[in-house]
Amino acid sequence: MNTAPFTQLQVFLTVARLRSFSGAARELGVSTAAVSQSVRQLEEQLRVVLLTRTTRSVALTEAGRRLVEGAGPAMGQALAALTEVSARPGETVGRVRLSVPRGALPFVIDPVVPTFRERHPRVEVEVIVEERLVDIVAEGYDAGVRLSEAIERDMVQVRLTDAFRFVVVGAPSYLARHGTPQRPEDLLRHECITFRFQTTGVLYAWELERGRRTWRVPVRGGFVTNDVQLMLSMAEQGLGLAYVLEPMVEESLRNGRLQRVLESYAPTVPGFFLYFPSRAQRSPALRLFVDVARELLGRAK
Repeated sequence: MNTAPFTQLQVFLTVARLRSFSGAARELGVSTAAVSQSVRQLEEQLRVVLLTRTTRSVALTEAGRRLVEGAGPAMGQALAALTEVSARPGETVGRVRLSVPRGALPFVIDPVVPTFRERHPRVEVEVIVEERLVDIVAEGYDAGVRLSEAIERDMVQVRLTDAFRFVVVGAPSYLARHGTPQRPEDLLRHECITFRFQTTGVLYAWELERGRRTWRVPVRGGFVTNDVQLMLSMAEQGLGLAYVLEPMVEESLRNGRLQRVLESYAPTVPGFFLYFPSRAQRSPALRLFVDVARELLGRAK
């Protein structure tokens, strides 16, 4: 079998990453018809179907997924090597593509990216904000940011923040109307602003702990979202109780817009970590991003 042409493979990987022929065409600066033709030619040469297409969506077949996992990292390294050739001595050229939950932005992305871009202007940083758990290899990311318990064990992990608590909070106006819960079970009788996972569509059950005992409370309420900032906004307006990272609500707690409840049941989590497959460490751009993040966030390991 002939080796798949470099250009056709690059087009396919772009479509697979964006899940869109038109999006790939815009990124590559060609027509949608040219993108479709490249993918079709690649499928004909490989004698497999790589993508299933409908009028509304594009999805990888099993063969397509295997090709992305096998060729995606190698293609990224090849493109990085080509751009690196054009760099001046000591200069790094490339891209860092990150999957980041909204809650991590003020603690990880906001403090790091401006300084990183100032020091390394020829490294493009792309941040995709999403709450779902992603396969960073299959979807073309260099790295992701998540809480440590959500990271696969075979990934390299770099600590970015200290440990912090998850807390239940409510506006004074809500607590005045509905009272203050004293035990985790009391949450079942309260209006709770619920969070729906993008990946599974499941409503999140709030996790509480005290000593060695833990609770998973299947809270419910009349407002559901997958956006943490919107959840906080609604909580501040008295729509219901919310379950959030404590650092995200420090200002609201100081100025009295929100109050902690059930504080003695607040669980502690290890914090946010940058994670990536071990082979990604060969990316000069990612290594530089890790170095700057460690420096600015005060991590020595």
